[in-house]
Amino acid sequence: MATVLPTPPRVGMVSLGCPKNLVDSERILGQLRSDGYQMSADYQGADVVLVNTCGFLDSAKEESLEAIGEALAENGRVIVTGCMGREAEVIRARFPNVLAITGAHAYEDVVAAVHDAAPAPRSPYLDLVPQATPHLKLTPKHYSYLKISEGCNHRCAFCIIPQIRGDLVSRRPDAILREAEKLLAQGTRELLVISQDTSAYGLDLKHAAWPWKGSDVRAHMTDLAKALGELRTPAGDRPWVRLHYVYPYPHVDRVMPLMAEGLVLPYLDIPFQHASPKVLKAMRRPANEARVLERLVQWRREVPDIAIRSSFVVGFPGETEEDFDYLLQWLAEARLDRVGAFRFEPVEGAPANDLPGHVPEEVKEERYARVMELTARISAEKLAAKVGSSLDVIIDAVDPETGGASGRSKADAPEIDGEVHLRDAGHLTVGDIVPVAIEDADEHDLFGVPLVEQGREAARG
Repeated sequence: MATVLPTPPRVGMVSLGCPKNLVDSERILGQLRSDGYQMSADYQGADVVLVNTCGFLDSAKEESLEAIGEALAENGRVIVTGCMGREAEVIRARFPNVLAITGAHAYEDVVAAVHDAAPAPRSPYLDLVPQATPHLKLTPKHYSYLKISEGCNHRCAFCIIPQIRGDLVSRRPDAILREAEKLLAQGTRELLVISQDTSAYGLDLKHAAWPWKGSDVRAHMTDLAKALGELRTPAGDRPWVRLHYVYPYPHVDRVMPLMAEGLVLPYLDIPFQHASPKVLKAMRRPANEARVLERLVQWRREVPDIAIRSSFVVGFPGETEEDFDYLLQWLAEARLDRVGAFRFEPVEGAPANDLPGHVPEEVKEERYARVMELTARISAEKLAAKVGSSLDVIIDAVDPETGGASGRSKADAPEIDGEVHLRDAGHLTVGDIVPVAIEDADEHDLFGVPLVEQGREAARG
């Protein structure tokens, strides 16, 4: 008589917010899969639904509450986790029927809640299955987010991240490198390094060193970046290593030689937030005395193709028209490659809420529009200068029917920056890195054609 294996419960996941939240979702699902659970792509097929929330801005909180409400309406059995979990009373007041609420990166708590809500049946056959990978990837196969630390030591006036995720806690460099190796073995070609403050990595570990492949590697941003760039894919290719959330501390200058050598992509994501010294002081921003414009000139001298992306807040309490004009002049001189702007939003628990001089909403909108107009014009000019050149592009999507494809250059991070749209590219495969002749540009994207017949024979990244 054949043994009938028990049917494992199925778990659905709604993941909101930043890439750091996405990594949390991957780890939770990876653990659940190793515990015998299956994943469900829709509400109807799930025995329980996890909603990983964002709680950074009031608008993000409302989006999280709407997602919880939708999951309850569609499925009825919902567990809430993530940044908004710290406001359990708010969630309970609106949705008393949620099964459990846990906080950010509380992996053990949320997994335990799933075990309580939908117990996995024990089976000697299923229990013989080896442990799964550390996390179940929610990104495409060819790129992966690599979280190197959690929490933040800064106390910016508009931010409640330290209240949600605590102070800086860095991972050991050898553990990060082992995870990166596994990701590369599984097909990853681009590693996106993320944290709350990548420049501060290892500070809590006193930048101690750990053994790695016959030598030592320090828990320090530059050492870790170099070690990541020295890894190889199974085909012997160098991965793309992209640094996010880099504060402009002095030691960031030491990353430039790594970019010049090709160990790290010529790309920095730096959260400047503003340029006016008065506003930066009110924001309690770190490193606000750095001579950033001078350093940008030096960085571009050392790495001519470096791309700098950043985000800025307009309408911060006390921001005057003079402060805003200072920001516009700074942006005109800095000529950053990619810029995002946000209208200031009060966040419950943030010190900025109590500052005087709150800016009217219509003024915020007007300033936001002016920032976006200026930065779009700069972006269009910088992209137009690339027409006629050749750039390496990593392929994100291919349409064999039309022969079109889309991907990103080294200057473009997924989902937040621009794209490169290709013609005559139906022979390519997602994950290929190919040289592309750039034929045209607009404000945000480039357009071109592959310079190779077969993408898998392209120049290696």
